Amino acid sequence: MFLGKDYLKKTAWHMAAEKGQIEVLHKLWEWAKEVLTQEELNNMFLAKDKYGKTAWHMAAEKVQIGVLHKLWEWAKEVLTQEELNDMLYLAKDTYGKTAWHMALEKGQIEVLYKLWDWAKLVLTQEELKNIFLCKDYFKRPAWHMAAMKGEIKLLYKVSELDKDVLTTEELNKRF
Repeated sequence: MFLGKDYLKKTAWHMAAEKGQIEVLHKLWEWAKEVLTQEELNNMFLAKDKYGKTAWHMAAEKVQIGVLHKLWEWAKEVLTQEELNDMLYLAKDTYGKTAWHMALEKGQIEVLYKLWDWAKLVLTQEELKNIFLCKDYFKRPAWHMAAMKGEIKLLYKVSELDKDVLTTEELNKRF
């Protein structure tokens, strides 16, 4: 039930996260803790669909901030530091996009700030840099995703955040 996948390799966990079904996620979480092993719980968080997306990716892409909050809380209970880093910021889908890229594509400043707040809690300075420097399949870093959205306010917010971690040389290469 928990780890079963459909033809797109989505689990019930993926679908509930994608649709913003917090109550369903909560119930799935309660049941999963009762019957799954630690390894299976980890797999539930880290499972990828046909396109390489985790539930975290889906929630960021669909701007489900409430779901992101819950996934963050629950993930801290079962995942190691390395797994948290991977789930939250380093995992890429088949197009090389991270959750950060997906939130930028949607232009959701609130989601970006929340992702950033959590990133600062668990990532090293070098890993924080990678959030901005990481490129997707088409070689586009975060700055390009923000520019494609076409919102000046979004570009401004991203530039505020990246100044905290990037060197002057890295800042100059972001264009």
